[in-house]
Amino acid sequence: MNLHELSPAEGANKSSKRIGRGHGSGWGKTAGKGHKGQKARSGGSIRPGFEGGQMPLQRRIPKRGFNNIFAKKIVSINVSALEAFEDGAEVTAQALAEKGIVKKANDGIKILGNGNLTKKLTVKVAAYSESAKQKIEAAGGKAEVI
Repeated sequence: MNLHELSPAEGANKSSKRIGRGHGSGWGKTAGKGHKGQKARSGGSIRPGFEGGQMPLQRRIPKRGFNNIFAKKIVSINVSALEAFEDGAEVTAQALAEKGIVKKANDGIKILGNGNLTKKLTVKVAAYSESAKQKIEAAGGKAEVI
């Protein structure tokens, strides 16, 4: 088989709809646009959200508050969640995701101090609360900031 012998599968290529090319085509006269009205005109498209001059929904409903688009999404977990790891293990964002403790690391993970830790772990995440850091180090582990 050569390159010039290849052809598309039967029915894969469909010819384009040629509108406004006479009665015989089936798309003559009004060319599928119906009779008159804004949508029948040239350039007659309305923008998304336009409600015919009525006050649009996005302007009718009350606005409140502020959403900071630059805010970092930090995932927080408690010290007690680290009990799932074996003694002497290295805890990283990837290891936490594999264990199912976090779904996504987003912009970083912060360890909070709720619960107890009995295992010696090397924890490498973005941030710690002061009590979490003390609990990890009291158990004989290391709390490293990445």
